[in-house]
Amino acid sequence: MMKNVHLAPEADEDDLYSGYNDYNPTFDTEDLENDPAFQQAVKTSHGRRPPFTAKVPGTSSSRTLATGYGSKTTLSSSIGRPVTAAVQDGVARPMTAVQAAGYTKASSRGAAFDPLGQSRGPAPPLETKNEDSPEGKIKQLEKKVNELVEESSIAHSCGDLKLALEKAKDAGRKERALVRQREQTMSPANINLDLTYTVLFNLASQYSANEMYAEALNTYQVIVKNKMFVNGGMLKVNMANIYLKQRNYSKAIKFYRMALDQIASVHKEMRIKIMQNIGIAFIKTGQYTDAISSFEHIMSTSPNLKAGFNLILCYFATGDRDQMKKAFQKLIAVPLDIDDDDKYISQGDDAHTNLLIEAIKNDSLRQMERERKATAEKYIMTAAKLIAPAIETSFAVGYDWCVDVVKTSQYVELANDLEINKAITYLRQKDFNQAVETLKMFEKKDSRVKSAAATNLSFLYFLENEVTQASNYADLAVNSDRYNPAALTNKGNTIFVNGDYEKAAEFYKEALRNDSSCTEALYNIGLTLKKLNRLDEALDSFLKLHAILRNSAQVLFQIASIYELMEDPNQAIEWLMQLISVVPTDSHALAKLGELYDTEGDKSQAFQYYFESYRYFPSNIEVIEWLGAYYIDTQFCEKAIHYFERAALIQPTQVKWQLMVASCYRRSGNYQKALDTYKMIHRKFPDNAECLRFLVRLCTDMGLKETQEYATKLKRVEKLKEIREQRVKSGRDGSARARRDGSASGAALSPESGHNSVPKVVRDPGSITVKGERLNAKLMSLPGTNEPYESSVSKEIDASYLDPLGPQAERPKTALRKKVDEDEFADEDLGDDLLPE
Repeated sequence: MMKNVHLAPEADEDDLYSGYNDYNPTFDTEDLENDPAFQQAVKTSHGRRPPFTAKVPGTSSSRTLATGYGSKTTLSSSIGRPVTAAVQDGVARPMTAVQAAGYTKASSRGAAFDPLGQSRGPAPPLETKNEDSPEGKIKQLEKKVNELVEESSIAHSCGDLKLALEKAKDAGRKERALVRQREQTMSPANINLDLTYTVLFNLASQYSANEMYAEALNTYQVIVKNKMFVNGGMLKVNMANIYLKQRNYSKAIKFYRMALDQIASVHKEMRIKIMQNIGIAFIKTGQYTDAISSFEHIMSTSPNLKAGFNLILCYFATGDRDQMKKAFQKLIAVPLDIDDDDKYISQGDDAHTNLLIEAIKNDSLRQMERERKATAEKYIMTAAKLIAPAIETSFAVGYDWCVDVVKTSQYVELANDLEINKAITYLRQKDFNQAVETLKMFEKKDSRVKSAAATNLSFLYFLENEVTQASNYADLAVNSDRYNPAALTNKGNTIFVNGDYEKAAEFYKEALRNDSSCTEALYNIGLTLKKLNRLDEALDSFLKLHAILRNSAQVLFQIASIYELMEDPNQAIEWLMQLISVVPTDSHALAKLGELYDTEGDKSQAFQYYFESYRYFPSNIEVIEWLGAYYIDTQFCEKAIHYFERAALIQPTQVKWQLMVASCYRRSGNYQKALDTYKMIHRKFPDNAECLRFLVRLCTDMGLKETQEYATKLKRVEKLKEIREQRVKSGRDGSARARRDGSASGAALSPESGHNSVPKVVRDPGSITVKGERLNAKLMSLPGTNEPYESSVSKEIDASYLDPLGPQAERPKTALRKKVDEDEFADEDLGDDLLPE
């Protein structure tokens, strides 16, 4: 303590360094621990702090400050408040704000500063609620109902309609149990109306999706009649939709109008859709005038493509030409609200801009714009095709009016497509000259339109077998647009017809490189490889095409044909079975199946398919011949007569069928009928030696007097036959001599023949000639005069086969460039080989 004591100088004289050691004792902190006043203030409890004593403003109070000397110095306070940590009236008060700063009485000196109380550990867990209480049970049940509704909605979105309905029913049952439990424990005011509405609405939707319309209507009725559901009236739209599906159009219109009355005018888009549904319902009932009123209101309020197109249909049904024109102009004027294509074209070298354009060039918004534009073009093209023949005296004038209107609208590029469609309409009317003239108008247009027109011209000339013209226009189409797969396919077709299969295959392959979905090119490649006898590659091509066109009869037949060429009859039969599952009435496919089973030795299966083929097409000579021979082979000659008589009706100039009928009568023991048939044949074919031989034999067996007469005629006919054969032999020898002499002028005539001689007929080892007609080996198996009838069915079947889709199956497919979308107003196709691009 003494070190802080400073003695006064002995002499009262000025000291240069005086005052430097003097300091305010307030800042002396070294002896605060030993200062009793300070320690008393620190230890004083804050709870026993005396109340604040107000002073008169402007006055001052004094407070005593303990110094290092232990004395108390009185300091004045400017606000008259009690002095902190001072003793007033013998009562110590607490220090201000020490607890807020984190200081407590229990804190020991040197403890860590912890104002947030983190050293006390984590908070104790919340008190567990009792789930067995009524409130807990209600909440659990409510949660389960929500989960069931969600599961029902998810199942519906996944296509499992049955599961969605079961979940919806379960949710309905649990929701009713929830309502009963809530009524027992709480007041009715606490019922969750939103949950009830959700459950009922979901249940009605699932009933409707499962086509349980009566149950759906009842459920919707429960919602609509409950006045507590504020927006329940809007569900009358759903009820009207159900009535529309049930074709109850009057009720549908009634509910649509009721819903329209309950929907506020602020919901403009919904009201427009309801009006459109009302118009469609009127069309279904044939009330076109009322439908026109609805669609006219829509087009004047908020025009759209569907309403405009339906308006045209209504005016077309009523036959109002002027209104059809006005409605078409309204349809053309409907705004699309899409950006121009120039927006997606890079205009500069800015890398950031180009990257942005590349990102939005094919995004979902751009795809939606393309779909909207394609839909608009489809409606306009369909409407033009529909009204063009009706608005003017001829369809050509009507098309010209539509083209002029389109040229002045935002759909300028559709004008050329309408012109091409005009040419296609000429084709459907079999007016090829007008179609060609219309298409030739495009030769001076831009490359895209020129290529489309030249492709169609090439197709037309190819159908007319003018291969040179078809090739020229195919070249023009390819030169105008090298990436046009239809043009490349047509060019390959012209080369295919000329027999250059390798080069044709190159054009088909290039068409596939430009458009992998060009099925015509893939089919033609298969035909080309088949012609080149590269059967494995051809089979691969047709199998690829089969993966794309699963039910194409042409593709199935070609695969079966290739397996037959590869000597795999089992696979050929399997693919033909698939073919007749697609076209069960195709007689040629059934006949081919019969032929394959006959080759395999299964006569019963062969008979079944041949008989089915005859049932669908009773004019196929090969099938008739096989069936007749089958019945003869199985000793049922009476049944064979029916088939040979059918063949005689189809080919009345062929004597063999009538001879077979007579032979069947003879073999069945009906000799009188056989004799009458032979006499009838002799009257029609008096020079037929085979008929005379049978007549001589029958008359001899029956003891008739005409025997000598027929024998004389037979000798005369045989003599004439010998003379004819000698002339043929002489002509053959003369031709041989002429060839040896190097004569290029043709075969020399024998001295006996002259210019009026019978034409030379070269005798085929397996055939005979009757009156200039060649008979195949099947007739050779007819019973002669001295031997019984013997036949081998396997030898009587001709290997020729017609394609199930017509005689042009082996011809390459042509591609007609059609820019017009197919729709419900499109006419029939232009042929089996015409598959539009």
